Amino acid sequence: MSSSAKMTCLDCGSVNRVPTDKLTAGPKCGTCGAKLSDGKVRELDPATLSKAARNDDTPLLVDFWAPWCGPCRMMAPAFAQAAQSMAPDVRFAKINTQDHPSVSVKNNIRGIPALILYQNGKEIARHAGAIPANAIEAFARTHIKT
Repeated sequence: MSSSAKMTCLDCGSVNRVPTDKLTAGPKCGTCGAKLSDGKVRELDPATLSKAARNDDTPLLVDFWAPWCGPCRMMAPAFAQAAQSMAPDVRFAKINTQDHPSVSVKNNIRGIPALILYQNGKEIARHAGAIPANAIEAFARTHIKT
């Protein structure tokens, strides 16, 4: 029997169990059919972030940002580039702290942009400040638990 990984659909919030040998085959959500790991950055709401951070076995790197933040806007293309480069090993998402201020309080965000890496139901690393794509990838690779 093969092992499996839990992945929360970042579109509908359903938790999916995906066989680990199928993670590179482009798995889709059993509820809504959205791709679970396609190299794109997904915009999250607080409920989906909470569920994914709590349940997912697959690493999830979240960018806490706001539209008025210059460094956040400057880092967005690098974050998208890193997402494409690291798929399907790491999923990338972002959450707008202006639209969801309670998320900043709950996650102890003191400055943006802020990156938090979640895996196996817990936060495993965080970084504050804008960084280029290669540094985003290095940050994730350094902290991922295999």
